[in-house]
Amino acid sequence: MIERYSRPEMKKVWQDENKFAKWLEVEIAACEAWAQLGVIPRSAIPKIKMARVNLKRMDEILKVTHHDVTAFLNTIAESIGEESRYVHLGMTSSDVMDTALSLQLVEAADILLEDIRQLTTAIADKAIKYKYTPMAGRTHGVHAEPITFGLKLAIWVEEMNRNRQRLQDAKKIIAVGKISGAVGTFATLSPQLEEKACAKLGLTPAPVSNQVLQRDRHAQFVTTLAIVASSLEKFATEIRHLQKTEVREAEEPFSPGQTGSSAMPHKRNPELCERVSGLARLVRGYSVTSLENIALWHERDISHSSTERVILPDACLALDYSMSVFTNVMKGLLVYPKQMKKNMDITRGLLFSQRVLLALIDKGMSRQNAYKLVQRNAMETWEGSKRFINLLKADKEVMAVLTTEELEALFDVQYYLRYVDEIFERIGLTGPQWMERIGVAEKG
Repeated sequence: MIERYSRPEMKKVWQDENKFAKWLEVEIAACEAWAQLGVIPRSAIPKIKMARVNLKRMDEILKVTHHDVTAFLNTIAESIGEESRYVHLGMTSSDVMDTALSLQLVEAADILLEDIRQLTTAIADKAIKYKYTPMAGRTHGVHAEPITFGLKLAIWVEEMNRNRQRLQDAKKIIAVGKISGAVGTFATLSPQLEEKACAKLGLTPAPVSNQVLQRDRHAQFVTTLAIVASSLEKFATEIRHLQKTEVREAEEPFSPGQTGSSAMPHKRNPELCERVSGLARLVRGYSVTSLENIALWHERDISHSSTERVILPDACLALDYSMSVFTNVMKGLLVYPKQMKKNMDITRGLLFSQRVLLALIDKGMSRQNAYKLVQRNAMETWEGSKRFINLLKADKEVMAVLTTEELEALFDVQYYLRYVDEIFERIGLTGPQWMERIGVAEKG
C-alpha cells in the first residue's frame, strides 16, 4: 500500500521486521515444545531465545538461496551458533510462514476491531443527536415518506455491529497454527509438539492440514474486510448524495483553507467520502483473489503466495485507513435540519399520500378506488404547482368521506416518528450516558 493510505500501527504489522519477528516466535515456541517433550535439551533454550534476525544479512543470503526461509534460518544460525541445529527441527517452511501469518492477521484484526468500535461510536453519537430530526425518506432516489436522520444513522450503527461480529468470527477462523510437517502427517514432528507450540503462541492448532493452512480461512478474513469496506462505501455514498448542491442536507467537514478545485474557488466536494468509496473497490478486488487462492494443487502449490504478499497487507491497510477517514467524517459531519425540512416540502405534501389512502380505506372505500382517487390528486401535484392537501380538499369524492379536520391531521410529520424510540431501544441506542456524551437533552 502506498504511504498515503498507510497508518503507522497497521503498517508496523506488515513490515518485514514484524514478519520475521513472528517467524522467530514460531521457531522458539517449537523449540520450547521440543524441550518439554524431551527431544532437545532444555539448556539450549536460553541461547535459542537470544537469536536475532539481521535483515541486511538475510537479504544477502537470499540473493544466493532464493528462498526466504532458508535465508532466515542461516541468519539465525549465525546469531546463536551451535544451538541453531535445534531450530526448525522436523519443520517445513509453511509451518513457520503460515503460523506466523496467522499471528499477523490476528494482530491486524485487533486494530480493525478497534477501528470499528471508534467508528460505531461516532455514528451512534450522531444518530442520537439527530434521533428526532425529520427528513424525507427516499426510495429509488424519489421522496417516499418521512424518516429521521437519526434513524438513517441507527441503521448504520447496527450494520457496523454486524461487521464487528463478522470480523470477530473471521479472527477466530484465522487464529490457528500449523506445525505438522511437509504434507501435514507429522512424520517428523508430533501432534503434541504442535499443540504445545500453538498454545505458547496463543493459537489453536488446525485440526487437520497438509503443507499449509487451508486458504478458505484467509478468504473468509479478506471477504469480511470487503464486506466492511462495502458498508463504508454505502455510508459514504449516502453522504455524497446528501451533499449534492440541490440537496445539501449533510456535508462532510470542510476545514479553513481547504480547496475543492484548482479552477473553481467555490467548490466543496465530498472528496473524503469519494476516497472511501474508491478504496472499497480495491478491497473487494482483493477478496476475489483470496477466493481464487483456495484452489491449490494437491497438498499445496505456491500460486497463492505472491498474491498474499499484496492482498493481505493492502486489504488491512486500506480498510484501516478508510475507517479512520470515515470516523473523522462522522465526527465532523455538518448536518442541516432546516434544509431537510425545506426539502421535505419540495413535493408539496406528497410524502403523506399513504396516510390519505389508508384513511379512505378505513372509512370503507375499496383499496382500488381509494388508490385511484389519491393517485389522481398526487399526479396533479407532481405535474403542477398546487399543494396536495389543497387538491384533496377540492376533491368532492375525498371530502365526502373525510372531514377537513381529519384530512389535515393526516399531514402531521410526527406520526411517522412515533416508533423511533422503540427502534433505538432495539439496538441499544438509549440511556442518559449516550446523551450526556454529546451534550443534548433526551428530546428536542
